[in-house]
Amino acid sequence: MRTKKVSSSSSIPGAQIEDNVLTLESVVVLLLGMIVPYVVYLKYRSEGNANVVCVCNILKVLLLHWRLQLQSTMASEEDYRGIRVCGMQFSYDGQQPPLFLDFSLNVAPGSRCLLVGANGSGKTTLLKILAGKHMVGGRDVVRVLNGSAFHDTQLVCSGDLAYLGESWSRNVGSAGEIPLQGDFSAEHMIFGVEGADPDRRDKLIELLDIDLQWRMHKVSDGQRRRVQICLGLLHPFKVLLLDEVTVDLDVVTRMDLLDFFREECEQREATIVYATHIFDGLETWATHLAYIQDGELRRTEKLSDVNELKSSTNLLSVVESWLRAETKLEKKNPVHNTSHVQKTSFASSPFFSSRHMAYYR
Repeated sequence: MRTKKVSSSSSIPGAQIEDNVLTLESVVVLLLGMIVPYVVYLKYRSEGNANVVCVCNILKVLLLHWRLQLQSTMASEEDYRGIRVCGMQFSYDGQQPPLFLDFSLNVAPGSRCLLVGANGSGKTTLLKILAGKHMVGGRDVVRVLNGSAFHDTQLVCSGDLAYLGESWSRNVGSAGEIPLQGDFSAEHMIFGVEGADPDRRDKLIELLDIDLQWRMHKVSDGQRRRVQICLGLLHPFKVLLLDEVTVDLDVVTRMDLLDFFREECEQREATIVYATHIFDGLETWATHLAYIQDGELRRTEKLSDVNELKSSTNLLSVVESWLRAETKLEKKNPVHNTSHVQKTSFASSPFFSSRHMAYYR
């Protein structure tokens, strides 16, 4: 369950973020380490030579050590409480090549992992896959809290796995995406969630500075986002996936919310994966970083091990340099798509864009 090590500066290969990961290689080595000493011990134990007996005793100790190590590693594998992606492949309908190909990622419990990358690199898709919104491969390809992200619906129903992504909206005809709104209060929505802890609910209302009398069809985008975040955090999460949720928040609310997330991770060992383009104040907030480029994991390491941050304390400038280098590489090696695009019946539709439609523009 290892991932490709693309950057030589990555001290933790393939977003491993944890060293105690059971791999096929480690199982084979451990088994050989158990079998070979045992065979040698059985062969020479009857000779009675003092040196042979001494060697056999050492081999017995090694045998016991390796057996305990194997049992410990397998136990941690069975009770893994973080996020694990192994050899994932994913593409949208008709997409070639796939967005993700042999993609792997491990995030240990208690981590606050920043997910960075350019627009269209696959951050939102990855978060939705981790949230169980897309089915990918078998049950063991994407594991969250030791369960299948897609198949084990109890993860979401129990509130252990939480996803906060796009804002509330709906598609209305030619108007496109408009905010989802109605003439009801924030109090009606928040207190309508069953099973919420009253103390946690009151803390979130105060933290996000929510006026319970807000009418949802009269509030701003930022106020609507606060109510959405509050609803998503009412149940204590074990894994939280954030997709640019702070983009509509003011500075004070954003920093208070980040402090709340840090407290959740440190006190309850919750795990957070946060995709964002706003890096103010994240140098001391995040514990790990994963950089994605066109569906490929390019870098992953502890934030304290990022070499560029040792010469610059500004995370924004570091990520900017990565993205600018990525853009220059794309311009230097342009991708020419020569595949034939099959025309659909929509192309001959009277609603297809043409010069006759200019009147309606």
